[in-house]
Amino acid sequence: MHQFFEIFGKQPTLFASAAGRINLIGEHVDYCGGPVMPASLNLCCAVYAAPNGTEFVNVYADDLQETAHLPLSDLDSCKSLHWGKYQAGVLSVLKEEGYPLMGCDLYYSCSVPFGSGLSSSAAIEVATAVTMCALAGKEYDLKELAVLCQKAENTFCGVNCGIMDQFASAMGRKDKAILLNCKTLEYEYIPLELGEYELIVANCKKPHALVTSKYNERRAEVDEALALLQKELPSARCLADITPGEFERAKHVLPPLLEQRARHVVLECARVREAAAALRMGDIKSLARLINASHDSLSKLYEVTGKEPDALAYAARETDGCIASRMIGAGFGGCTISLVERGKTEAFKKAVGEKYHAATGYEAKFYDTSIEDGVTVYKL
Repeated sequence: MHQFFEIFGKQPTLFASAAGRINLIGEHVDYCGGPVMPASLNLCCAVYAAPNGTEFVNVYADDLQETAHLPLSDLDSCKSLHWGKYQAGVLSVLKEEGYPLMGCDLYYSCSVPFGSGLSSSAAIEVATAVTMCALAGKEYDLKELAVLCQKAENTFCGVNCGIMDQFASAMGRKDKAILLNCKTLEYEYIPLELGEYELIVANCKKPHALVTSKYNERRAEVDEALALLQKELPSARCLADITPGEFERAKHVLPPLLEQRARHVVLECARVREAAAALRMGDIKSLARLINASHDSLSKLYEVTGKEPDALAYAARETDGCIASRMIGAGFGGCTISLVERGKTEAFKKAVGEKYHAATGYEAKFYDTSIEDGVTVYKL
């Protein structure tokens, strides 16, 4: 690879990639032990790699044109890095777990847009973990690496994310959605067959200004809600254990704000189970109804959408050929997914783009996506 040679003065010996993801339904429930239904995308983080015989991992981003030098002997010093922190976090956790690490040069080329809600961070983390194992000749389990990458984001990077993003990036399969129980990590692949409809991904192009602080705030709120609900429902180990009926009987212990947050989680978990059944039966209209209800709950009860994602989702729903649209990801910016009739997608993009720009002043970006395998690795 010519660019790798220009940066590092040698040729790469290994290629690895890990996918970004969409989530059909099940938003802000993975860290509550809930079920989710993500799928891995053709948008991915690609890494070209070669050993360098030193005690440093040198990482270069082709879009930022920026290099970071990560000392394997002092990875904690990398926590304040603008670029390279996520890679350093993965290296730190792998080291703690006894994985062999070697000095190497890593060239990153990421087609997952940053801050989009398509999980570029998880793609970077999983691609880094797989690359380090492959370079060292270490056998690895993708499910285990996903858990370690989540730990890196939680403990090293300070983002209290759930397991969904890393799991989808590592375990995704072509043309399949993953029905994942985030409490037990049990999972099932469901064919993503949408009949006369297709998925359109749109980016509202609003920077994620509040995402980390508000994400951690929501986690604290649902943790507090669970602690209060457990006084009435002592067998509940997480909010996802609570049925809608149980919630209605116990909700009186919650102040209004926490009641809204917990209601979203409990009902969203129920929606995921209904959506999985609908997808298995090919009932796309029921799936669409549930996707719309998910966005409305994220907007009204969980309050993580914001003006721009709301404007994009509702503009989509008003447009001919679209039967569902919702925000995906952490919120306060990022992407939506929409179910749109085949043959009407170009007109849909044009109409939604115009409506969205008129409402917000931002230019939405639409991506040509497909559902692909999560991880690819081969020697060069």
